[in-house]
Amino acid sequence: MNKKTILAYVLIGLVIIGFFKFNQKTPEDIQREKARQERIAQKKLQDQIAEQERARYLQQQFENIKNDSTSIFFNIYNGVERPITLSNDKVSVTISTLGGRITSASLKEYKDQQGGDIVLFDSNDRLNKSSNSLDYTFSLKPEYGNISTDKCYFTEQSVTTDEAVLRLDFKENRYIEFTYRLRPDSYMTDLYIKAHNMEGLLSSESTIGIQWNQLLRQQEPGYDFEQRFTSLTYKLYDDDTDNLSEMKDDKEELKEDLNWVAYKNQFFSSILIAGESLGGVKVQSTTIPEGQNFLKECKTTATTQFDPTGVTATGLQFYFGPNKFSALQDANDEAINPENDLELEDLIYFGWPIVRWINRYFIMYLFDILSSTGLNMGIVLLLLTLIVKMCVYPFTKKSYIASAKMRALKPYIDELNAKYPKQEDQLKKQQETMALYQKYGASPMGGCLPMLIQMPIFIALFNFVPNAIELRQESFLWAHDLSAFDALISWDKDLWLIGDHISIFCLLFSVTQIINTYYTSKLQAPAVSTPEMEQQQKMMRWMMYLMPVIFFFMFNEYSAGLNYYYFLSTLFSIIIALILRKRTNEDELLKKMEAYAEKNKDSVAKQSNLMARLEALQEEQRKLQEEREKIRNRKK
Repeated sequence: MNKKTILAYVLIGLVIIGFFKFNQKTPEDIQREKARQERIAQKKLQDQIAEQERARYLQQQFENIKNDSTSIFFNIYNGVERPITLSNDKVSVTISTLGGRITSASLKEYKDQQGGDIVLFDSNDRLNKSSNSLDYTFSLKPEYGNISTDKCYFTEQSVTTDEAVLRLDFKENRYIEFTYRLRPDSYMTDLYIKAHNMEGLLSSESTIGIQWNQLLRQQEPGYDFEQRFTSLTYKLYDDDTDNLSEMKDDKEELKEDLNWVAYKNQFFSSILIAGESLGGVKVQSTTIPEGQNFLKECKTTATTQFDPTGVTATGLQFYFGPNKFSALQDANDEAINPENDLELEDLIYFGWPIVRWINRYFIMYLFDILSSTGLNMGIVLLLLTLIVKMCVYPFTKKSYIASAKMRALKPYIDELNAKYPKQEDQLKKQQETMALYQKYGASPMGGCLPMLIQMPIFIALFNFVPNAIELRQESFLWAHDLSAFDALISWDKDLWLIGDHISIFCLLFSVTQIINTYYTSKLQAPAVSTPEMEQQQKMMRWMMYLMPVIFFFMFNEYSAGLNYYYFLSTLFSIIIALILRKRTNEDELLKKMEAYAEKNKDSVAKQSNLMARLEALQEEQRKLQEEREKIRNRKK
């Protein structure tokens, strides 16, 4: 270690010590911070006491009004809670006369883990003090304050299997009417809210307040994997979709209006859609620990347009259904406001723009065609992988031939390594190596571009397979459900990194990845080599062998379908590499390269921009090195 290095370490140490010394709090700073925290705690306690007092006062006022038979609010605060069920072939929705809200939604075409209909939410869902609710707030005249529907009883006016008309009756033919309509053969439920003779009670405020809380149930076997795809998602008005964090608690106060808000599980969603727009939106998502049968608690407060004169009805819609691309597209066409482009299909995350396009316009249509044949989903994934591999085969072959050309030049590379063994001759060796590649029509970058072209497809399927509801509860070989991990080997206790099971498809994927790494390293073309570069290449090889082991621990919780696809993809890659190697005669390839060199020896080579820049950079480095050598010689 020379003097400059020692001095550098000393200076770094002094900087670190100075940093900690500068940021160390004095006793006065500590005392001030303690006093500040005490003031905050005291203020919080005072606010809590004031809130409790206000709640007691409002409860007393409510009890007084409820018991006063002469009050215009007497009817709405006294009644009987009754459930009303709307149903079609796809969904069943329960509405309560208490609050006039939807309290339950179940899907008939999909089954839960016990074999019953999927229940998205229910009035019995409870977790500590949290429960499901969907309440509406109306602004009354100043002397009456506001009224929230959570404690109000609605009266039934008419009920059929697909429509329910409820009224919030204020006496003297004054009421607010809620009309629910469940569309036939659809997952959409419409709600129209309209005032009647309410001018003397309602304020001129032209909005309704909406408070929507829901506990999102765990519907699939793997908590961690389903949690990755569970989120509160929303669509900015006539703009793109966005969402709160899937993996941590998150909240947002939005300045823009929204078209809709969705509480999204991996495969199912509850969506609140505005006829006009949702404004003043605050959204919050809280992650629920494993073992509670819920994934998240989602909350939304918002306002939407309302006509207190009763001339125009407020329109809202609810989508209770699967995250299936075709179903969400069909729901777009059922919007009560045709001017709104809902784009509900964007609820399914298919990746970045280029990846999303590949999924939407290639992978998804190919998957739909294959799955429509009625084949087992394992066979569908096999055929899908095979077709994708056939599509990228030209790029794979081009990449392999580029690598084979580099290997064919090994004798010439060895000659250059022998000619320039010294470190100071490395620039000359690199220049002659680049000239050699150019002469024989080879390129060290020739295999990179074809591989990069394949990467978006690889990433596209990583996003597509976990979102394919068609794989849900579909068995194949030992996997009971291709949308969840295959736990053929399992135990009772969670182990660090691996959990409580071993996914066989994940294990097969990792093993084939190691085999593929072995063959890939065997086929790597030799390059200009120095002891330092050889050490780096050795480290890179170890990293390549280590990655499949890391993948095993990462993907052990992932779905069997995804691991099965990666296993097939890697296996086909090995088979294709072996076929290409068998069909490629490197001696014949070298002869063609030599013929190419002979044919073009008298012509001026057309260098690529990249090659020209590399050679220019190497020439500049060589001159700089020569200048440094001259300076050192003068000092000596």
